[in-house]
Amino acid sequence: MFKDKKSKFWGYAIPLNSEAELKMFIEKLKNSHHNANHFCYAWQIGVNPPEFRYNDDGEPNNTAGAPIYGQIQSFELTQIGIVVLRIFGGVKLGPGGLISAYKTAAKGALELSNIISVSIKIPMQLKFPYTQLHLIMRIIKKEKIYISKQEIQGLCVLEVQVPVKLEKSFKINISKVKDCLVSL
Repeated sequence: MFKDKKSKFWGYAIPLNSEAELKMFIEKLKNSHHNANHFCYAWQIGVNPPEFRYNDDGEPNNTAGAPIYGQIQSFELTQIGIVVLRIFGGVKLGPGGLISAYKTAAKGALELSNIISVSIKIPMQLKFPYTQLHLIMRIIKKEKIYISKQEIQGLCVLEVQVPVKLEKSFKINISKVKDCLVSL
């Protein structure tokens, strides 16, 4: 909870797989916080590109939802929803005060959360002649790529799981190997 000029801002962060889940969570908050005036939120799901939305719930444009979403971006999170509810204290904060308060409440909710870090991986299939196996394996070992399936014959086929952060460098390195075909 963050307090500024008698207004109270309560921040909540929840894991999220759909916007509908967030809307159900907001309804629960409304039932337990009858005296709250605003239920502002932001959420983000997925990557490359992420799906996101934010809402000011009656506060002046971009003074609540945008600063909350900014914290999601700052922490580099996805599959998350943040709701900050405001209990008005009788003193107007102005746009700058609102932005600061909503940002601080969202940041506090994230700092108190147990954030689970998961490496997102992209499946790829590599096809190449057996003569190139040693080069391919050297790249896979160097970049610590997980092999999920392999067929080693005259024409080798490897199915690998490439972390999103390594996708670009992996593709560049693999493209240097003669006769290697990459498909997603």
